[in-house]
Amino acid sequence: MSELLKLENQLCHRFYTLSNAFTRAYRPLLKTLDITYPQYVTLMALWETDNLTIAELLTRTAIDGGAMSLMLKKLESKGFLQVVKDESDKRAKRVLLTQKGKDAKTTAEQVPKQMLCKLQGMTTEESRQLKDLLDKLGGCFANDELDE
Repeated sequence: MSELLKLENQLCHRFYTLSNAFTRAYRPLLKTLDITYPQYVTLMALWETDNLTIAELLTRTAIDGGAMSLMLKKLESKGFLQVVKDESDKRAKRVLLTQKGKDAKTTAEQVPKQMLCKLQGMTTEESRQLKDLLDKLGGCFANDELDE
């Protein structure tokens, strides 16, 4: 068998398994908020800057448009946000946090602290280097378009 096709040599498989592990690790931490990890990412973007257009939210989160649409409906039904027409551009919609969505930020502030406990085997410097390398790797794929 070719060394190129061995699973143990695949960088992509490491990312796949790590991505799944992170999602599983976040699940119990987000249970108190009754949200999923992608919903958490969406709320983090809104806690950073409220009142974004859906297009701005897509850019900030890098979440697929179809998935975002369903997620916004779910978060709206749970009372975290509302989606309204943009006053200046009737074709656009804006996403605004409700009071419940704003209040959830206080609870969510514990999540990164709890996740840090899971990274005890990494030094602060290693964590920073990993973030830098992941950003660099992400840049390699920044201009790739998905085939439909």
